[in-house]
Amino acid sequence: METALKIAFATSDMETVNQHFGSAKSFAVYAVDMDNAKFLEAAQFGELSQDGNEDKLSVKLDLLAGCAAVYCQAVGGSAVNQLISRNIQPVKVHEGSRINDLIVDLQNEIKAGPSSWLAKAINQHKSPDPNRFSQMADEGWDE
Repeated sequence: METALKIAFATSDMETVNQHFGSAKSFAVYAVDMDNAKFLEAAQFGELSQDGNEDKLSVKLDLLAGCAAVYCQAVGGSAVNQLISRNIQPVKVHEGSRINDLIVDLQNEIKAGPSSWLAKAINQHKSPDPNRFSQMADEGWDE
């Protein structure tokens, strides 16, 4: 699963997305590719309120480093800006959305032709093509 995307889900029960990003008590983190999904870790946090403490976001943002997306019930404007600046797409879903169903939907989207944020995430996680310079030379590129 070397081309898998790292995806986080704001959850308290590890089965459904049932948390607001800012006050999430935990995240379930998965590696997801077109055909497989692998649970990577469960990150736990203490009790956090939804408003008034921007510092609480830094711990979560650090944990989500390398993630392509975080699925949550809701997310505040400040958090959206910080996530986007780190190339992490916030995805708002209905309370109780099952993580397994969201993973299947994501895999189907990858197969069908990803949306703009997903295509960008896939391209960021791809290794450079080792033949790219040969292909450029064949096309007539010259320094």
